[in-house]
Amino acid sequence: MRLFSKISLVSCGVLLLAGCAAPKKTTTPSAADKKYSEDLSVWRPKVDPAQDPQITAEQSERKQPPYVEPKYAINKKLDAVLDSIDHFNLQRNFIDGFTIQVYSGTKREDALNAKKDLTSYMPEIESDVQYSQPNYRVKIGQYFKRIDAQEDYLEVKKYFPSAIVIPDKVAID
Repeated sequence: MRLFSKISLVSCGVLLLAGCAAPKKTTTPSAADKKYSEDLSVWRPKVDPAQDPQITAEQSERKQPPYVEPKYAINKKLDAVLDSIDHFNLQRNFIDGFTIQVYSGTKREDALNAKKDLTSYMPEIESDVQYSQPNYRVKIGQYFKRIDAQEDYLEVKKYFPSAIVIPDKVAID
């Protein structure tokens, strides 16, 4: 085993030295050193100067085409659809967003204790206890995007390791 490692090291050293050696230069040209050359101008396409007109400044300016009234416009139909979408959006009071859930369980006392602990640890964040049968949930914050919730989530995670970011409805003011 040792013999093999010495041989491989020696062979690697030889390869490195051989790779680093300077190339030999010959001063006398031989027949093998002559470069190959061929005239390929025969294959180039011929362009007649009379067929290639000079572009003048007047020709380079783009001409505006005349206005043409559209015959098959869908503006009236499209306006009706856009109005119905706008009416629907005005009636919506909530959009899909995210919130941070600090506690979820069946005991009301534990939920209230979690809210009290959260208020003592982080008084600047408002918390909310919600009951959806049979669970109590303590949630904080309303965020439009998940990335917006990350900063508060990392802070809450220090005190409540079981906290998670969940999808929720966010009220539109």
